[in-house]
Amino acid sequence: MKAGYFDESQKVLIANSEGLWAEDSRVRTRLFIEAIAMEDTEKQRGYVAPGAQKGFEFYNEVDLRELAESAADTAVRMLEARPCPGGKMPVVIDNGFGGVIFHEACGHGMEATAVAKGKGPYAGKLGQQVVSTKISAVDDGTVTGAWGSLHIDDEGTHSRRNVLIENGILKGYLIDKLNGRRMNMSPTGSARRQSYRYAPTSRMTNTYILPGKDKLEEMISGTEYGLYAKTMGGGSVNTTTGDFNFAVLEGYMIEKGKLAYPVKGATLIGNGRQTMYDVDMVGDNFAPGQGMCGSISGSIPVNVGQPALRVAQLTVGGSKQ
Repeated sequence: MKAGYFDESQKVLIANSEGLWAEDSRVRTRLFIEAIAMEDTEKQRGYVAPGAQKGFEFYNEVDLRELAESAADTAVRMLEARPCPGGKMPVVIDNGFGGVIFHEACGHGMEATAVAKGKGPYAGKLGQQVVSTKISAVDDGTVTGAWGSLHIDDEGTHSRRNVLIENGILKGYLIDKLNGRRMNMSPTGSARRQSYRYAPTSRMTNTYILPGKDKLEEMISGTEYGLYAKTMGGGSVNTTTGDFNFAVLEGYMIEKGKLAYPVKGATLIGNGRQTMYDVDMVGDNFAPGQGMCGSISGSIPVNVGQPALRVAQLTVGGSKQ
């Protein structure tokens, strides 16, 4: 088992020709725990990495033993995993870091960096249905202590809660000052950059799908055959088209409404917008997940998040056909 931590104290000063003078102090802390389990030549990994916009008081709010045991349990359980079957099937994606799919495949398409140029699947779609009517999503930089929160953005605009999608309808974009002029729209407190070495542009903060009324247990029991993606891993996405593929770190096959056995080598392959159209159940068990997002203005801390979702049909790439 391996553990480490990251902490950062950033002082920000913003002054411009419009007479703005704004200062901010940003303190962030993050913990990394990785567990490796081995049996003969088989090796599996468990990983957790919680973080917050807080100092060392953060460690008074987390249970280090519980986090370590969670990572170890994942690694040990996956030693028993069978190769994942491939094909199109229903997929239940659990809460927390599962929200990385919405962040990568949908959220980037709502940033003015792309929209102002008429690029991406959401350009020119305000007021139109763009995902399932069961989905509502926000980007909220005002969540107290959250990993991606800001007091002011990197142009000096106060952070705020921006509604992106409401019952499937596109309600807004994430806008910085420059692209706001191009779009004839007001900034939304979404201009971000890694440091003064980068020009700020529209970026996400804490982006998440709001909870629904369904239960995770009902999603599983109502699925005859499919995949339960309990923990997501890394992946890649084409932010222009929304096409993605993401690895499943911990997954289980669902058979006759029950979790049958753990699987390895599972990959979720699809298009972000279409996948969100195909969501037919939204859970009530919201949880956030922390990560770093890279773009033209550098690497910045962001929160992703969602409740459990059931996608009626999604392509699963696996090592067993």
